[in-house]
Amino acid sequence: MLRMAGGTGLGGVGAALENANPLVFRRQGERAVTPREEDEALPDAIDGREVFDLIRAISDPEHPLTLEELNVVEEARVKANDANSTVSVAFTPTIPHCSMATLIGLSIKVKLIRSLPERFKVDVHITQGTHASEHAVNKQLADKERVAAALENSHLLEVVNQCLSGRS
Repeated sequence: MLRMAGGTGLGGVGAALENANPLVFRRQGERAVTPREEDEALPDAIDGREVFDLIRAISDPEHPLTLEELNVVEEARVKANDANSTVSVAFTPTIPHCSMATLIGLSIKVKLIRSLPERFKVDVHITQGTHASEHAVNKQLADKERVAAALENSHLLEVVNQCLSGRS
């Protein structure tokens, strides 16, 4: 089973806030669509900005804010290589002991799996040095069987879907 960093399965969902007063950052503007992107006859490679646009509006599980507004995800930490069919997202929890880190990573991973073509290999991990349980969380997020088992848990899937139905 996928465990939250706090070890309780859902990392204190519904408990007292761990970071009651997080810093809130300004959202980036929407990306202007270029004429090349609008031309259906031309191939349109998936790039880091497109991947960032997919995950920026995911809701934080503790706050009525997006991952972008909390600076958990930034465009600079999103890499996409269309030719190699790989996507890598490094995310930064708001505090080093965030028990929601695994849930946040799982939400990002699910959003990308649901949104990108099946040929893409998706790597979601904590930005190095930003979380006390970084290695354990990254190991869980990289384990396909654990992720699949977590998504079979109806309560956990409901929480992930709530994060994904966030505002845009």
